[in-house]
Amino acid sequence: MKVGMLWFDGDLKLDLRVRIERAAMYYQNKYGRSPNMCVIHPDTAGENPPGQVTGMEVRTSGSVLLNHFWLGIEDQAQALRRSMRVAARGCTQP
Repeated sequence: MKVGMLWFDGDLKLDLRVRIERAAMYYQNKYGRSPNMCVIHPDTAGENPPGQVTGMEVRTSGSVLLNHFWLGIEDQAQALRRSMRVAARGCTQP
């Protein structure tokens, strides 16, 4: 994902999934399509980060500010390249 919307939600009383869903609803209303990816800070994610929330893949990155959500669309070509890189790192060579 190269372009997205940055959303701040500091309401720590709410469950993380609810906070992500709230950001996704705003994104949907503003841009007319649902995001398929959300990137959050590892400390925002906590001990058990959700892998998916309402059809969005949730990832962590230290480059996203605490309590911010970077939402957007990752196209299929980007997703394929990323999964190929991950698979290549997991391969052992003889």
